[in-house]
Amino acid sequence: MTTWLVTGAGGQLASHLVELLAEESVLALGRAELDVTDALEVRRVVDAHHPDVVINAAAYTAVDAAEEDELAADAVNHLGPENLARALAHAGTGRLVHVSTDYVFAGDASEPYEVDAPTGPTGAYGRTKLAGEEAVLSALPGRAGVVRTAWVYGGPGPNFVDTMLRLEKERDTLDVVADQIGSPTYARDLAAALIEVGRRPEVPAPVLHYVNAGQASWFDLARETFRLAGADPERVRPTDSASFPRPAKRPAWSVLSTGSWVAAGFTPPRPWQEALAAAIAAR
Repeated sequence: MTTWLVTGAGGQLASHLVELLAEESVLALGRAELDVTDALEVRRVVDAHHPDVVINAAAYTAVDAAEEDELAADAVNHLGPENLARALAHAGTGRLVHVSTDYVFAGDASEPYEVDAPTGPTGAYGRTKLAGEEAVLSALPGRAGVVRTAWVYGGPGPNFVDTMLRLEKERDTLDVVADQIGSPTYARDLAAALIEVGRRPEVPAPVLHYVNAGQASWFDLARETFRLAGADPERVRPTDSASFPRPAKRPAWSVLSTGSWVAAGFTPPRPWQEALAAAIAAR
C-alpha cells in the first residue's frame, strides 16, 4: 500500500485529499505538526515516516499580503517545497507532487497557457510560487512533479463560490468583475487529480496543468453559482477590475491548457459548470 504524506492539513485542498485517501495510509500534517519552512523538522518527519508520495498542499495564498511581506510568502511557497524535495532526496526514496498556480504567468495571453509557455509573474505571490517550482525540480529531478492549477473553490475555508452563496443571502444585487478570465477548479476534482499523479510509479512530467475544462470570468462563475443555488442570476451585475483596486495585480487571463494532462493519459477534467454543480450539491 502506498504511504502518503499530505502537507497543509486543514486547508481547502488538503481536506479533500484526506477524505479521498481515507482508505489508505495517509499522514496529514498542518502547520502546527509540520512547519515546512523548518528544514530540520521536514527531514525528521520524512526520515521517520518514509512516505512513498508527498503531496504539498501547504501554501501562502494571501496574494495581497504577499506584496507587503514577500519574505513570509517566499518561506512557505519557495523554501518550504524546497525543504520537502531536499528531504526526499536525502532519504533516497519517495516522490513529491507540488501544487502551483496560474500566477506564475503574466496573465496577458489570449490562448490557454501550455506547460512550456514563458513564465513572468507580476507580483510577489507568483514570484514565490515560481521559485518553489524551480527549487523542487532542481532538488529532486525525476522524482518531483509540479501541478499548476487556478481559481480553486470548494471549501472548507474562504473561497469565491462560498462567498457568492453567502452574499446571495445578504444583498439584493452583486457587482462582480467580468474582465478577468480563468479556469474555475473544484478542489475535490483537483485532489483526485493529484492522487492520480501520485499513483503513477514514476513522475510523468516535470510540469502539468490541471483545471476544470472551459473558461469563465468571475462574473460568469458568480452568475452560475446563483443559478445553481436557485437564485436569479440577473442579480449579479458585471463590472471591471478598476472597481476593485487591490495591492496585488490580478491576471486578466488565467486560463490553463490541460493538453499535456490528457496526453499523459490522465482522466480528462470535466467542464467547470458540471464540477460547480457537484460542489454546490455537496454542500
